[in-house]
Amino acid sequence: MASLKALRMRINSVKSTRKITQAMKMVAAAKLRRAQSRAEAARPYAERMERMLASLGVAVANQPDAPRLLVGTGGDAVQLLVVISGDRGLAGPFNTNIGRFARNRIRELEGQGKTVKILAVGRKGATFLKREFGSRFVGEISFAGKKVVGFEDAAEVAAKITAMLESGEFDVCALLYNRFRSVIAQIPSEQKLIPAALPEADDEIAIGPQAQYEYEPAEEEILAALLPQNLAVQIYRAILETNAGFYGSQMQAMDNATRNAGEMINKLTLNYNRTRQANITRELIEIISGAEAL
Repeated sequence: MASLKALRMRINSVKSTRKITQAMKMVAAAKLRRAQSRAEAARPYAERMERMLASLGVAVANQPDAPRLLVGTGGDAVQLLVVISGDRGLAGPFNTNIGRFARNRIRELEGQGKTVKILAVGRKGATFLKREFGSRFVGEISFAGKKVVGFEDAAEVAAKITAMLESGEFDVCALLYNRFRSVIAQIPSEQKLIPAALPEADDEIAIGPQAQYEYEPAEEEILAALLPQNLAVQIYRAILETNAGFYGSQMQAMDNATRNAGEMINKLTLNYNRTRQANITRELIEIISGAEAL
């Protein structure tokens, strides 16, 4: 049985831990509100950008000099996976979920005979995947030192991907990230970046006649500016979704840790009181036995 001093130290230690988890929960809740508003504000722009790209790309995709960012290289032998995760931990299963999702996707592609390359954005996802797929890594990017990740940071990632495509290092590029749904739900998702997702002929028939647009300047000139911009926008949206999901998961994890600490304090306090009462009872018995012996 633990001594009273050891139990008091244990209770004080757990109380200190509970103060830390309560503070982290409050900080995560404050950051979540800002991150969620930024993620939700980015969605309409990114979705509209995709639709505009699809509308423009249909007319250009079949041309022999179509941009690689639009149609890719024509093959799918080498797949680049851009895995976006958090830079910090203490967020429950958030980083582990995207790591497992990426791991399963890598195994699936390699089972099909594809060559997989990994570009990790975020330290935790990189650490998770390096244990098994360290040889597939072509880059690792962390924003741990930044208070706020801006569009220029996503543009740097997009520029790296574009440079790799131009040098023929991959055929297909996909984005893996946790899509934010709510505080308690972050969904591991995959989004194909290169080649761009274009509507099929059957889709156009199914949705009926569409409006015809004339572009000025020509579609090729617009796409030359729009494609790099779209790549950065989609990456930026995924980073914002990841940030919102991270803080939501961290707030939930710290709330659970705070409640668990409270339950542990109650159990330790009960054990402390029982031990103290047993010591008092034993001392009384010793005193009474000594008095009777006299």
